[in-house]
Amino acid sequence: MRAALWLVSLFAVAVATALLASNNVGTVSIFWAPYRLDLSLNLVLFALVIILLTVHWAQRALTALFELPKQAKRWRLQQKERATHAALLDSLAQFMEGRFLRARKSAELVLAREKSLSDAGEVLDHAGALRCVAHILAAESAHALNDKTTRQSHLNQALQAPSGGTSNVRQSLVEGSMLRAARWALDDRDASESLLWLDRLPQGVARRTLAMRLRLKAARLAGESSLALDTALLLIKHRAFTTEASESMIRSLVFDLIAKTHEQGQMQRLWARLGEPQRQSTDLAIQAAQHWLSLSGDPVVARAWLNPIWNRWQTTPQNLSATQQLKLTQVMDRSLTGQDTTQEREWLAWIESAQKANPREPLLQYLAGRLCQKRQLWGKAQVLLSQAAPVLGDPGLRRQAWRSLAELAEQREDLQAAVNALKKAAME
Repeated sequence: MRAALWLVSLFAVAVATALLASNNVGTVSIFWAPYRLDLSLNLVLFALVIILLTVHWAQRALTALFELPKQAKRWRLQQKERATHAALLDSLAQFMEGRFLRARKSAELVLAREKSLSDAGEVLDHAGALRCVAHILAAESAHALNDKTTRQSHLNQALQAPSGGTSNVRQSLVEGSMLRAARWALDDRDASESLLWLDRLPQGVARRTLAMRLRLKAARLAGESSLALDTALLLIKHRAFTTEASESMIRSLVFDLIAKTHEQGQMQRLWARLGEPQRQSTDLAIQAAQHWLSLSGDPVVARAWLNPIWNRWQTTPQNLSATQQLKLTQVMDRSLTGQDTTQEREWLAWIESAQKANPREPLLQYLAGRLCQKRQLWGKAQVLLSQAAPVLGDPGLRRQAWRSLAELAEQREDLQAAVNALKKAAME
């Protein structure tokens, strides 16, 4: 369509020119004493057009001639730049194939070519970024070859290489280099060095998923369970792990922290750091309550931590394993002191109600019997513990049940029954 329009336009101009020229009878007289030259106006106009076109094309030819050295230089620079980029791509390809020695050599070739260009005064616009990427590739290859000296040398140069380009690009390259350094330190099992690199990152970068994953690994390797727990909780908020992995990780970290806690205040602060999903975890709540009681903590606090687990046992017992039910019974037995308080009376009513709803559950019989004994309800305790003692699956609970029956027998001055109960306890 465009060609057709041009053709029509040229045809129209040609027609207009022919019409004007055919009707133009004007002349141009040129006086140069003693001479006179008369020329057709059409001829003069044609000559002027030819002269102007000649001057224009001559100027363009001269400009092109003088630009030849610059164009040649630009062509040579482009060829060298293409060769440098080709070497960089080759280094990356060799690295991905696991040919780390070749990858390092190609990366070093990139650096050598860029340096030769710089020495010749032909500086690339992205020279700094190119050097940084090449140094990182060389360092990665050296790391894979376990050449720590070469790796550190290239890393130091990568951190200095970014220059020119936008500030965002320079910052990204430096931050990426620091993340690589943190990962390399982890691979070397140097957790403290890895944490130092991560601490140098800006706050925004440090909260990225990759950085937090590295921090979690470094903290666990360094044995800093508190830092690892905080990092893991942040990662869970970012949905960096599956539900199963999150639960397993948090449980492991909290168990480790509980074992290292030796004060009630520390234990309370640890529990406050946990989210609601973690507080609802059966294993965590039981372990925390056990450790709290071992620190002579208030039994009321322990029962508050265990209350959701107790409710779950009564509503959906299938969600608790036999081991979890046993541990819950043991820690509940420790937390119920038999004091005449409103809460203890409430717990007695709840346990008795649960036992009546499940009359064949020996753990509930044992727990209700023990609480009745502590509350000096001797008759109820005798009945419940006598039912539970022979059928309890755990030797420790059976032993405690028989001892409790012996104490009850002594209370009512039945020495023979006390002796028999103690014999059975000794046999467990």
